[in-house]
Parts: sequence; structure tokens; C-alpha cells
Amino acid sequence: MGRTATAGEGLNWLTVAVVAFFHIGAVAALFFFTWQRLAVMAILYVLAINVGIGMCYHRLLTHRGYYVPKWVEYVMTVCATLSLEGGPIFWVSTHRVHHQLSDQEGDPHTPREGAWWAHTGWIFFGAALHSQTEALARYSPDLARDRFHVWLSKYHWLPLTVSGLALLGGGWYFGGWQSGVGMLCWGLFLRVTLGLHATWLVNSATHLWGSRRFETRDDSRNNWWVALLTGGEGWHNNHHAHPVSARHGLKWYEIDPNFWGIWLLARLGLARRIQVAKYDPANPKPAGM
Repeated sequence: MGRTATAGEGLNWLTVAVVAFFHIGAVAALFFFTWQRLAVMAILYVLAINVGIGMCYHRLLTHRGYYVPKWVEYVMTVCATLSLEGGPIFWVSTHRVHHQLSDQEGDPHTPREGAWWAHTGWIFFGAALHSQTEALARYSPDLARDRFHVWLSKYHWLPLTVSGLALLGGGWYFGGWQSGVGMLCWGLFLRVTLGLHATWLVNSATHLWGSRRFETRDDSRNNWWVALLTGGEGWHNNHHAHPVSARHGLKWYEIDPNFWGIWLLARLGLARRIQVAKYDPANPKPAGM
């Protein structure tokens, strides 16, 4: 799953075309601004990137930093597919490989192969594995045994498509075709594009710039501005030192909204067995990778 396994296969033109189309739609959104569309985009961004990617794909499914009832897990997983970042088996498997081989041979998106490669290039080159659940099952056997996750990994594009049709149709119904197009551009194209780059920055920027509290065997760093964009995922050195911890911000000033969401689920009785790392300045030894 690393660069050495895929770089010779050339561009994945379907992926390039889809990402380019969303970027064009994101630019078009700037001509259809209203406060209502901005609010819709913000709500969907939180559901897709914070609840879906940060709280679910990353801290719940990949690392099992906490547990929720299955129906909550499934709802959060559907939210994650609204990000255009693939199904659960693809995302989780890729991230587990990243931790296993972080900044080493076989890491899918290490900046040691170039900043552009880590940010975007690894997505554009090689075979698309989003729906190839059998090839990825050995990295995520827990998810491969779950029929819902297997199904959603194959049809991960479906919730995003339905949401786009709902935005277009709802906007058109209440305000005409221009309102429908505007809602689609803001709620889908611009939102997804910003979310993709925010997530990609965790792969690139947090292995290039920032501070290192822990001497891990990779190049992970704590980057405050990536943390702001991603709800706390930018405290990446903390995370690589304590990968199972559901909390990434270990100091009071390291804001971690994704953990606040997990805390809220716990207060509602929907989250349990929450793993929380505590930083001890007298013993700053990593828990492992």
C-alpha cells in the first residue's frame, strides 16, 4: 500500500477527475454566497470531518480509543463517507499501515517521498482500493467481519450522492434553480474540498512542521493550526506517542474538539471504555506507535 507498490501504475484518472470536479465546484461556490449556505456547509463539515473522520474513522474504528453502541458506530460511519475519503475499510486499513510503517518504506503517505506526495500525490497514483475489501481485510479484520462496514466500503459514494441530491432539490424547491445550485456548491463541493485538504494536511504538514514533545520513531509533530482545521487531529506527535488515546490534546491549551465530542457521547451514556493518555513531564516516554 506504500508508494513503492503503486507509483509505477500511473495516474488514477477517475480519482483525479473527481477531485478536480469538486475543486471546480468549490470555486463556483464563491459566486453563490449566502449566510444560510455557509451555515449548511459548516454543519455538514462538522458531521463529516469532526464526527465522521476524527471521532469515527480515526479514534473509534482505527484505534478503538473508545466504544459506542453499534447503531451509533454505523451512524458516525455514514457521516464519515460524506467526506469523499472512501469507505471505512479503505480508510482504516490505510491509517493502520501508516502507523505500522510511519515514515518508513511502505508508509502510504510519508513526506519523505515529498510534501506533495504526502498531501495529494499518494491518492492520485496507483490502483484504487476503495472497494477492494478483500485486499484490505488483512489490515482491518475487525471491520471485514462486519457486514455493514463491508457493504458501506463498497458503496461509500452513496450517502454523499444522496446528500448532494438533497441539497440541490431542497434549495431548488425553496428558492429556485439558482438556490439549488448554490446550496449544492456550498454544502457539497466547497465543503468536501476544504475537508479533503484539512485531512491531507495531517498526512503532510504534521510530519513536516511543528513541535515534538515525544521522541517517536517517525517524524510526527504537533501543529496547532492543523489542529484548528481538523478538530484536534493536528496534535499528531501526541497521537503517535499514544495512538490508542481518544484524547490527542494532552495540555490544557491543546484544543481538541473531537475529544469534546467523545466526552459528550459519554455524558449521554453512548461512549464507554474511553482511553485517555496523561502527559507526565517527569516521564515523557511514548506509549508506543
